[in-house]
Amino acid sequence: MSGYIAAGLSSLDNIENGFMEKGKRTKKSQRWASLIVAIFLSACATFQVAGDIQTGRMELLYGDPKVALAHFQRAAQTDPGYRLSYSIFPEGVWTYVGRAYYAAGNLRQARDALERARREHREDNLATLYLGLVLLRDGEHEKGQKEIEAGLKGVVDWYDYVELYHTDGRFWDPGRQVRSAIQRQLAAVKGREINAKELIQNVAWLGREIEIEIDRAKDDKMQDWMRTNSGGAMGQ
Repeated sequence: MSGYIAAGLSSLDNIENGFMEKGKRTKKSQRWASLIVAIFLSACATFQVAGDIQTGRMELLYGDPKVALAHFQRAAQTDPGYRLSYSIFPEGVWTYVGRAYYAAGNLRQARDALERARREHREDNLATLYLGLVLLRDGEHEKGQKEIEAGLKGVVDWYDYVELYHTDGRFWDPGRQVRSAIQRQLAAVKGREINAKELIQNVAWLGREIEIEIDRAKDDKMQDWMRTNSGGAMGQ
């Protein structure tokens, strides 16, 4: 990435030199050059953050949560307000930081990050869900269960909403497997004394499935696009 930035900055120097007039920069040329540099650096930062998030996601799902945490922390430092840019699912960078801390067993740091995530984006249901898991593991069973139920219900409501009102809704949980699993879990704990260990395991599995659904929806949308465009090309 640093090589691309260096090459890009070299190109920007050439562009800036193009604004030179008889060896002197005009005010107008200076403003244009500054604008181009700002746009370029902003694009580089956005690309870097998205790359860190995606690499961190793969480590969180399939690899080492400590490696994931390093990527998420770097992304959060670069853009503290970042939310997934390639998906309509509302999940922010601090939720990822908190989840990585949680997976690594650092509950205090996980709680701080998840509380920040929820303050910044109230609709981030996975922040609520994982905050509930943190509270359960910290022994705050009643409060943790409430947060978990709120997070799970929020995810179901979001799936239902996009299914009805968003053009990409048909790609999200199309067979309702995730929603059915969530509803079974909600029914299992409603009005009953909870088994904290079992609840933690079940909800952690659901959290993972909800995260994977982001990739399933993206893949289904891409396949649908390829089928549509392939059919159009063959018909010509």
